[in-house]
Amino acid sequence: MRKILVFVFSAVFVAGCGSSDETFGEPSSCSNDGQKAFVLDALYDWYLWNDLLPANIDIADYATPESLVVEVTTTYGPQDALGDPVDRFSSVGSLQADQEFFGEGRYEGFGFSWREEGGEMRMTGVFTSSPAFAAGIARGQTVITLDNRSYDNIVANEGIGTFFDNNDTVEFAMRELDGSTFVAQITKDIVTIDPVPQTRIIDLGPGVPPGGYMELRSFISTADPVFDQVFADFIAAGVRDVIIDMRYNGGGLVDTAELLGDYLGGFANDGLVFSNTEYNADRAAANNSSSFFSRRGNSIDITRFIVIATQSTASASELVTNSLDPYADVWIVGDNTFGKPVGQVGIPFCEKILRPTSFRTTNADGFGDYFDGLPVDCPAADVLDFPVGSDNDPNLVAAVSISETGGCPVAAGAQGQMAVELMPEIRYPEVRGNAARELAGAF
Repeated sequence: MRKILVFVFSAVFVAGCGSSDETFGEPSSCSNDGQKAFVLDALYDWYLWNDLLPANIDIADYATPESLVVEVTTTYGPQDALGDPVDRFSSVGSLQADQEFFGEGRYEGFGFSWREEGGEMRMTGVFTSSPAFAAGIARGQTVITLDNRSYDNIVANEGIGTFFDNNDTVEFAMRELDGSTFVAQITKDIVTIDPVPQTRIIDLGPGVPPGGYMELRSFISTADPVFDQVFADFIAAGVRDVIIDMRYNGGGLVDTAELLGDYLGGFANDGLVFSNTEYNADRAAANNSSSFFSRRGNSIDITRFIVIATQSTASASELVTNSLDPYADVWIVGDNTFGKPVGQVGIPFCEKILRPTSFRTTNADGFGDYFDGLPVDCPAADVLDFPVGSDNDPNLVAAVSISETGGCPVAAGAQGQMAVELMPEIRYPEVRGNAARELAGAF
């Protein structure tokens, strides 16, 4: 019998990672048909909308277990008002890659995130441990060509995601912010994500307590020990308003999200409901649960919780934001979030992991209907000409203004379409544990 691993992600991937008490039988065999039958049985059992699945699904209609879970859930799962699938998250991926990502913050790739802006591909960020960083790729740079092909050509043919999935070494021709150009040949390697790239104390002027700023890149277990020191520093400095920059955070482990909730809300709300988790009707009696704030030694007594967000802010990021809303003065700065109020369990089999969307989350007020994203309170542009969290970053300027004045400054403009690189194997988790194919692409 296999343990069911519980996750919550965005995006790229939101819930806490851990093991439940539930078990699921082994596949009859690890043949292709054996894997497909196993995946289908698990969907009938664990899928949040299993009541929508027809009883006569034939595994012969699907080439692989990977295609079966995607096609079944997008075909038979719920549709939005435009007729598009609500569930874009259920997936089958590599068990080893999943464990490395959530346990060690590691994945194989180039190590950058990007978005389309003005019809071009621009870098939004680069992990410092990555081959992209070593080759000089940086935030704000624009792709001229990839293997001598234009961005438009790749999009019109196989697509950016497929291009990077299929090429381990790519020649990048890049344009710097100053207009100069360079060429770099980059090969995929193991990228180790720093979940908290930066923190700082922000002086808000005479008579006003300083603000605390933390950039949180992903809800992975390596963030857990960092939180305690960050909040100890905030408390020592007298911080009351906490700004967490999650503009590129696609989610991750539920346990890590709940831990962050303890540091943000546990001081004033110890023992009160953080979130509720609801499964399908067949699973509700055994699996529905609530999690509660727990006061930690360095839980902070906050005045405001300010989230910097984009439409790449998903899953666990949204879980924390929504769960704090009934208890604190919560502001969302930047843009609406992605919209992933559901999560996945992880079911290991045949060196793979099935991650079907299996539960929805709500806050203490019972609110969890944000498939269109949590709405922004203070719009601000994510301007790629400025480093994340710098003094002239419009998002941080807006967040600081809220702390100083209690109000939002004039909006700074629109953002481009976002895509982020994380794990090519994962389509976009919000699991009490997984990470996601990063909204639009993974590289």
